[in-house]
Amino acid sequence: MTGPGLRQPEIPRDRLMAETRLKALRACMAEAEAAYYQHDDPIISDAEYDALHAEVLAIEGHFPDLVTADSPSQTVGAVPAGGFAKVNHARAMLSLSNAFDDDDVIEFFGRVRRFLSLGEDEPVELTCEPKIDGLSAALTYENGVFQLGATRGDGAVGENITENLRTLQDVPARLAGAGFPDVIEVRGEVYMAKADFAAMNDGLASEGKKVFANPRNAAAGSLRQLDPSITASRPLRFFAYSLGQVSGPVGETHWDLLGRLSDWGFVTNPLNRLCRTAEDVLAFYHDIETRRADLPYDIDGVVYKVNRFDFQSRMGQVSRSPRWAIAHKFSAERAVTVLRDIMLQVGRTGALTPVANLEPVTVGGVVVSRATLHNEDELGRKDLRAGDTVVIQRAGDVIPQVVEVLADRRPADSAAFVFPDACPVCGSPAIRPEGEAVRRCTGDLVCEAQVVERLKHFVSRDALDIDGFGARNIEQFFGYGWLARPGDVFRLGAQAAEIAGLEGWGETSAANLQAAIEARREIPLDRLLFGLGIRQVGQTTARLLARRFETAAALFEQFERVADGDMVAEAELLDIDGIGPGVVEDIARFFANPDNRAAVDDLLGEVEVQAVTAPVISEDAKLAGNTVVFTGTLTRMSRAEAKARAEALGAKVAGSVSKKTDLVVIGLDAGSKAKKATELGLETMDEDQWLAFLG
Repeated sequence: MTGPGLRQPEIPRDRLMAETRLKALRACMAEAEAAYYQHDDPIISDAEYDALHAEVLAIEGHFPDLVTADSPSQTVGAVPAGGFAKVNHARAMLSLSNAFDDDDVIEFFGRVRRFLSLGEDEPVELTCEPKIDGLSAALTYENGVFQLGATRGDGAVGENITENLRTLQDVPARLAGAGFPDVIEVRGEVYMAKADFAAMNDGLASEGKKVFANPRNAAAGSLRQLDPSITASRPLRFFAYSLGQVSGPVGETHWDLLGRLSDWGFVTNPLNRLCRTAEDVLAFYHDIETRRADLPYDIDGVVYKVNRFDFQSRMGQVSRSPRWAIAHKFSAERAVTVLRDIMLQVGRTGALTPVANLEPVTVGGVVVSRATLHNEDELGRKDLRAGDTVVIQRAGDVIPQVVEVLADRRPADSAAFVFPDACPVCGSPAIRPEGEAVRRCTGDLVCEAQVVERLKHFVSRDALDIDGFGARNIEQFFGYGWLARPGDVFRLGAQAAEIAGLEGWGETSAANLQAAIEARREIPLDRLLFGLGIRQVGQTTARLLARRFETAAALFEQFERVADGDMVAEAELLDIDGIGPGVVEDIARFFANPDNRAAVDDLLGEVEVQAVTAPVISEDAKLAGNTVVFTGTLTRMSRAEAKARAEALGAKVAGSVSKKTDLVVIGLDAGSKAKKATELGLETMDEDQWLAFLG
């Protein structure tokens, strides 16, 4: 069963097709996450993003060896944008996994019971909280005084927006009451009420200024102003809903915490409820859903959290989300419009992406006029044609998802869209390898579209983060012949006078751009690697490789050896946890191109590359750097909990025993793994010893 507007993901038949589909999904989601988290300017709807994420999880569930370190299933959000100082979160700000229908919620209850090994008669209390559609923020108080405020960012690093948060009336400068720890980080959602949003937009329109698309964008844009006085002029509010870092206990349950937050001066949602059964939870959800339009603020679902803190601690988290919480999303809003035509965009990797140009239509208060159609298969599956009347849906964002065609309204002379076998930009052959979902231009650096998109990627915030160097500047400078490959960015000083003379520029703005470029001549290796735009080498993978090889010379020498067919070098890459065959194949393909090698060598002559060191492991991580294997049946905790506890202590949990294994935990009815551990003389524990080790 699937939720409204969410089709059941189709699992590819074989591994090659699955790997190809995952590449396309991950690229699309990475672009969407950067737009949403960094620029507060969504390019796809929540419902469409959720559908892509569900498909990733489904494919990875059938082909677990395809899970990579930078998969959307392993990451949260996007790296913070420039302009604000960076803040390292003491505890990661995770995102939530999603439920789309009642069955998903019932399954969540089941997962909680299985993980904690609870009987059917043991109660599982959940708190139910409306999911506010705003911007997450973390507020740190020391001795009751507000000291630091930050955005979520990528979950690990956010932006320092302390002075902006001080302007919100719902953010107390000093905690009220007593009983709070010396250090406490309160997390919640900054939002804008519907009435306040409408009044603000009316004021902006009367002044001839650009209005905001929706309250979420308005809240995010207002909170991330470099001038706090602008934030102070905007009607922002804050709901508190959880804690991050704390220096002492705050109670035994989340429900107790919500009460304490209110006592300390925070606003908590009055609709929050404590439920004890799945039936009560679902009744709350459907009640809120019917009242959604009448609420004074936008919500896009309900969040369920396991109430007991000791249960939360035992369940822990996966890489991007806690196991003890889930977001039950509402169905997307829909509208009907006409698909004017279908155009093709060429990306930096040569992918030809079909885009639907729509007759502008208002959906949920926002005018939308285009939608991505992902790839050739998706276009063919829906049989979309120019002139079709289509159903679209959105869930709080600007760009919708095309759900279906109203076939009875199709023009008699309509014709199916045919993908060209040549690139629409450079005319090079556009091929679709067997088993792949994406057709690509083979022109590589001959294709101007690919060159321009690679350069845009190179200077973007996630890569070199050159302040004030936008996509339009790249297109303009490329058109003048000043840019052709990444190293040219650092030689733009030769065109300083010409840039200053361009419309919209001047000596000051040209000098500022040159200063921003010069400031990036010293660049961390992971950012440089990500900036090259190699397929499947996202931020997480780039960081993993940079930490492994440390220097640019060692890293790129390894890549060139792989491209030259060195099997030892390839095996060394594959031995890195999180690096799969697909990543290695794309790295080899990139460095097999002599033009790419020359571009990298040219770039290295212009920059000073900084090493990226591995994070310091806490002394409390008793298994840091160790490989642990569980075998047999554990009777006092589930295998999932045992694995989670080991990983929380810094271990890597493996599925097989080898000489590299440091510890084998042996349960009942253990088989060949226990025998092999004995033969190899490895350290072993039974379940009682393991529990004693955990304390």
